[in-house]
Amino acid sequence: MISGSEQASIFDTRALAELQRQAKQKSPEANKAIAQQFEALFTQMILKSMRQTLSGDSLTDSDATRFYQGLQDQQMGLVLSKQGGFGLAASLERLMNGQGAAGQPTRYEFSPPTGNPASAGQTSALPRSPAPATPTVSGSSAQSFVQQVWPQALDAARSLGLPPHFLVGQAALETGWGKSQIRKDDGSPSYNLFNIKAGSNWRGEVAEATTTEYENGKAVSRVEHFRAYGSYAEAFADYAKLLGNSPRYAEVRGQTDANAFAGALQKAGYATDPAYAAKLTRVINGSSLRVGMLASAS
Repeated sequence: MISGSEQASIFDTRALAELQRQAKQKSPEANKAIAQQFEALFTQMILKSMRQTLSGDSLTDSDATRFYQGLQDQQMGLVLSKQGGFGLAASLERLMNGQGAAGQPTRYEFSPPTGNPASAGQTSALPRSPAPATPTVSGSSAQSFVQQVWPQALDAARSLGLPPHFLVGQAALETGWGKSQIRKDDGSPSYNLFNIKAGSNWRGEVAEATTTEYENGKAVSRVEHFRAYGSYAEAFADYAKLLGNSPRYAEVRGQTDANAFAGALQKAGYATDPAYAAKLTRVINGSSLRVGMLASAS
């Protein structure tokens, strides 16, 4: 049987060949090894995205350098997956073995944020009808959302020096994985993934929605106007422009740690919800986003 630690090197083709043979048997041991391989691929994808985001003109930047960096990333992804990694392998293993919570299909939870300051020009709008306190999202829903926004997130993240999955995670939190995004009066989508308010300087379309702000520790509901776009690409571009041009978000730009990124956003006044940073970190590091990214990349 395959041991999850058998393939110690990316050049160990024997272990991969044996894994392919065992995978056809769908044994728990093979499922564990396959899940680790998927996590290794996911880690490689994250490392590659970060390198693309942070890359630029450099004396050491060449095809040969990129080739060997790619090999290093592959080996690092393999090693990290063997050491527990992001926890994705364990989640995938449970899915492959048909094990969810209490024997039920696995679903992933997230908590939507509430409350953002009008002065920040952004808000986290609530759906027009009350939403559950702890809504859930299936793996397929996360995959669909990530597939829709990932290409646009890459461009915006590159301009801000951020890992793209940070932006995807924030968009997921703000809109309930796209299901609760603000809509215009005619019911069409606003594509406002980051719930940016329409201030006095905004000259584009607007959409109206009810939002909850926190004032002196108390939640207050009010109707606000939000920016409306023609596509997700426009939404990401506007978000990148807002964070890239505003001095208040200087500490947000260039962050590579999810906790630091979320904390800097809250410190800059992006949201008045006192738990916003914790919620955002939970989504960025959560299983829903990881599974969605992995499925989208396959």
